[in-house]
Amino acid sequence: MADELDNESYRALAAFRYELRRFLHFSENAARGAGLTPQQHQALLAIRAAPGGEMLVGELAERLLLRPHSASELAARLEGQGLAMRQHDAADRRQVHLCLTKEAMEILTSLTVAHRAELRRSGPLLHKLLEKL
Repeated sequence: MADELDNESYRALAAFRYELRRFLHFSENAARGAGLTPQQHQALLAIRAAPGGEMLVGELAERLLLRPHSASELAARLEGQGLAMRQHDAADRRQVHLCLTKEAMEILTSLTVAHRAELRRSGPLLHKLLEKL
């Protein structure tokens, strides 16, 4: 396996990681420009992408690789900013559902359009680099 790692493999991996980092940098700046932290943007995206446009706080923790307590705090901040609504499950009050407000949907739509354009720019290069790996 190690003998398969030639200089071109290292160059391709380094270039791929660089392009990923460029995209993440773009994403972080776009989120901040919209008045969100990158983590808040990721949370809005995860909630919107969930079946039915809602998810449990525990699912949000899993999707963002957070501890449940940290996801609860994030949900509370989103709610405080008017970006999400929390609702306790009728059958199990320990379960808290999250859904997005209209304001959050508008912000997320704008960010998603920008991200899609950036991915269209960088995607072919990322694909090419993946093929080299």
